[in-house]
Amino acid sequence: MTAAATPLRVGLIGYGLAGSVFHAPLIAAAEGLALDTVVTSNPERQAQAKAEFPGVRTVAGPDELFDRAAELDLVVIASPNKTHVPLATTALKAGLPVVVDKPVAGTAAEARELAALADERGLLLSVFQNRRWDNDFLTLRSLLDEGALGDPWRFESRFERWRPQPKGGWRESGDPAEIGGLLYDLGSHVVDQALVLFGPATEVYAESVIRRAGAETDDDTFIAVTHANGVRSHLYASATTAQLGPRFRVLGSKAGYVKYGLDPQEDALRKGERPGTAAAWGQEPESLYGRVGAGESPVTGGGRTVQTLPGDYPAYYAAVAKALRGEGPNPVTALEAAAALDVLEAARRSARDKVTVTL
Repeated sequence: MTAAATPLRVGLIGYGLAGSVFHAPLIAAAEGLALDTVVTSNPERQAQAKAEFPGVRTVAGPDELFDRAAELDLVVIASPNKTHVPLATTALKAGLPVVVDKPVAGTAAEARELAALADERGLLLSVFQNRRWDNDFLTLRSLLDEGALGDPWRFESRFERWRPQPKGGWRESGDPAEIGGLLYDLGSHVVDQALVLFGPATEVYAESVIRRAGAETDDDTFIAVTHANGVRSHLYASATTAQLGPRFRVLGSKAGYVKYGLDPQEDALRKGERPGTAAAWGQEPESLYGRVGAGESPVTGGGRTVQTLPGDYPAYYAAVAKALRGEGPNPVTALEAAAALDVLEAARRSARDKVTVTL
């Protein structure tokens, strides 16, 4: 094997939901990357990692990983949100390129400081915004690119769940230091997608409430974004939705696109299916295809069925590998993530003070 073909060695910090379900399988599936070390202090998770990825090393803490910085080519941070900035800072100062799960930081200012540090060191800093590679998002981008909807006017995006009982844990903690709540969790996805599709935001209005008994942080949030080009995005993130709405409803001057159902890749990863081994990765049944039309509801057969493009989470780490070898761009920059955090911070202020925030 030539030096150019030698897999880049990856250290993964965190082996909870993000690390075990998303990052580890996608790293292992990426050509040019090799999962070298998993950091987790939990003995059961260490055993799980070794069983799922024979030959992987496990260590109990990040310090043990950074002591071996010279043996690694990339660090992936999939630990709790409050650790993202300190761990990314340590990794960059150790000379290691970094991938950080979303949200990269609690504030846009912190994200920009990390971006500046990465630039200063000449290192890759990328943010894992995997839902840019959802099947419905890829399909919508294609429809917009071909002008199927005309001029886009309104983008409705819903990431809704029905979880009437809080699950607990840091994601639902009321401690601001944990950077929990749906605004920064699911909100990170819907805001990022809106900015990718329609560009910079100029105004933000939001409503954010706690509905469930015993819940400590927001579990039902709405964000209205006005983009510089005039498009309005209405974004919903909720754990308290008894009847789920369409994932996307996009209205334009010629037609609209309505799509129900979530991309199947997360469910497949949770079930242990893996890219490259599962047939028809990222594809969904025809019954879930969206419809494009005008003047009639898709529920009553209005419009035409549009085949959903396959989702492609593996594309993210494939792009990271190319970027590390100087063969392509960073798939998601920290400055892009900072722009999304500008919107999330504005949304938090808007909901708190009952005002519209100008960016």
